[in-house]
Formats: sequence, structure tokens, C-alpha cells
Amino acid sequence: GGGSGAHALHGMTLRLPSVQPTEVVFSARCRRLYSNAHAYHINSLSVNSDCETYISADDLRINLWHLESSNTSFNIVDIKPTNMEDLTEVITSAEFHPTQCNLFAYSSSKGSIRLADMRSNALCNAHCKLFDEQEPPGTRSFFSEIIASISDVKFSRNGRYILSRDYLTLKLWDINMEAKPVATFRVHEHLRSKLCDLYESDSIFDKFQCCLSADGEHLTSGSYGNQFRTFDTATGGADTLEVTKNPQRLRQARVDAA
Repeated sequence: GGGSGAHALHGMTLRLPSVQPTEVVFSARCRRLYSNAHAYHINSLSVNSDCETYISADDLRINLWHLESSNTSFNIVDIKPTNMEDLTEVITSAEFHPTQCNLFAYSSSKGSIRLADMRSNALCNAHCKLFDEQEPPGTRSFFSEIIASISDVKFSRNGRYILSRDYLTLKLWDINMEAKPVATFRVHEHLRSKLCDLYESDSIFDKFQCCLSADGEHLTSGSYGNQFRTFDTATGGADTLEVTKNPQRLRQARVDAA
């Protein structure tokens, strides 16, 4: 029996699989669509620490969603006036507190940050804390409100601090001190003398995001020219890094500069 089996195998062609290198492509697919709750462009999404709910914010409203319910949301902030001609500011960013699921912060185009508590009211228009730095007397100009508009807010991991980004600066706020930030980091100070040109080109309305390191000791935010700035919260030291697909060009530029 064994000899006949070996004879049968002898007449067969042995085929081995081959490995072909291919480019890995990652693609995303929509699993759930949350719709029909905003009349304006959504500027922020933030998942709650309870891992069950999240908020979405547009210029005038912030809505609370449950991750498992795509057709129902609850309006928790609404600053739309009865007469739109009375509108003086818009919501620019919103984020949940990292550990306390009842707290969230949202910023405005007037440069203020509001901390709201969902335990106080169903509609959180009445904030529990307002973080707003007053301008020194005699420094206000035509561009003051434009460059004060906050484009992004982020909590530190422990929830003690809030980082905000306006056009020229990063500001670090202690949630227990509302009158002024504990530190200000100048990102675009060299552009202060060019605000008129930036206004003419609409660049003064550009938005930049920000973030903190896990230990809260470093901050970073975007800039122009494929660059971003990093800051040391303890020393105030700053570094400028460039994102490029051609690192050889940067090496050559350093050689030429030397």
C-alpha cells in the first residue's frame, strides 16, 4: 500500500505558495451617522470620560450625544439670539473634562473660556466659571478682538489646566484662577507688526490647534511654513520644528547656513 501511494505522489507537481510584497492601505468606513442636529459647521467633537457620550459644537450650539444613539441628541448650550443682528460672539471650540464627566469647557470668538457643569441645568448657558484676560488700558486696536478669538482649547491630563490658542499666543489657565492665565507663550509675535497685511489677505482668520504632553510639561501648536512650535512650561523655552517630506532639503539648508 505504501509503495502505490509513493508512486501516486511521484506523478504530482508540488506547488509552493509565493509571497508578493504589496502596499498596505488603510481605509475607514462609516459605521454610524449622527445627523440633523447642527445648522452650522461643526468645529469640535469631544468624547466624555464615561466613554458613553460625546459633545459636538458649532458656532451657536453644543449638543450632547450617546454613542449608541445616532438619531437623538440633547442641546446643552445655545447662544443663538432671537434676533441674529444681536449676535456678538460665536462658539469656537469645546472639550470635555478628562476625568469629571459632568464638566466641559468651550471657547468663544471674544477670547473667553467658559467652564460649564451639566449637573446645574439641562441648558448650560449659565457657566460656572469664566476665564477671560482683560486688555491693558490703551492697547485696544481694530484687530484686538480678531486676534483674541480662541481657535482651540485642551485640558491637561489631570484636568487642572486648560490650554487655549488664539492667533498670536498660547495661554495656560489654572481652572482655579479665572482672572488671567498662569503663563502666556508667544507663537507668532513677529506677525504683530503685520496685522494689517494679514487682514487684507484674510490670513488673520486662520485657525490653529494646540495640545499638551501627557506630563503637562510641554505644549505645542501649529504655525506657518509647515512648522510647529513647542514650549517648555517650566522654563518658557521654545523650539521650532518643520514637517517635511524631504528631510534632505533641511540638512542641505543647515549646511549652507553653516
